[in-house]
Amino acid sequence: MQVEITHRPSYAHLVVELATGETIVAEPGAMVSHSPSVSIETGSSGDGLLGTASSMLGGESAFANEFTAEGESGTVTLSPPTPGDIHHHELNGETLYAVDGAYLASDPDIDIDSDFGGLESMLSGASLTPLALNGTGSVFIETFGGIETIDLDHGESYVVDNDHVVAWESSVEFDARRVGGLASTVLSGEGLVMEFTGPGTVWYQTRGLDTFTESIVEAMPGTGEDDGGGFNIEF
Repeated sequence: MQVEITHRPSYAHLVVELATGETIVAEPGAMVSHSPSVSIETGSSGDGLLGTASSMLGGESAFANEFTAEGESGTVTLSPPTPGDIHHHELNGETLYAVDGAYLASDPDIDIDSDFGGLESMLSGASLTPLALNGTGSVFIETFGGIETIDLDHGESYVVDNDHVVAWESSVEFDARRVGGLASTVLSGEGLVMEFTGPGTVWYQTRGLDTFTESIVEAMPGTGEDDGGGFNIEF
């Protein structure tokens, strides 16, 4: 399998060259195009596909698509639903945690499951149940906006807004909490944050989908703080 990520960082596009018999698994709706030799099979559990119960807990679809080059080599292209980048990560018998909706695609040998570590963040009020990506092979993580990498030494900590967290290595410890007290949470415009402690690597996105959506809603006529918003047109 040969891969290339084009149109980075704003409109990343994943080009996958499959040899005969090779397969890549992707989230539903990710496919942009493919060669006639590439077949598509949709599954809902096991066999390298997203497990139904675990994927719903992790915020992913209960289904995933398998793209396989049959008879001859072929190409499939994939992209995230929002403008942003794609991170290519190689696993070697390791685990990578990814937040809700961050999974784009992977080798079929990668096991994708929800992990009980997510209960810690849920109990902390983060409403996050990370997917655990286990095994050996390629994993592709999508981001809204650009992607930044934080390498943490042993005992070193770093805080990331909950809406910007994308993924982290299993060696990294994490905790979810609010920004200060209730007043600080309300007045600062910040809500929940994740504090990560090394050793290991954390990835975050430069834009938050929730805050972006809120800004769009507030800019729409009649939905902002000014009740007099909108248009008055007289004929």
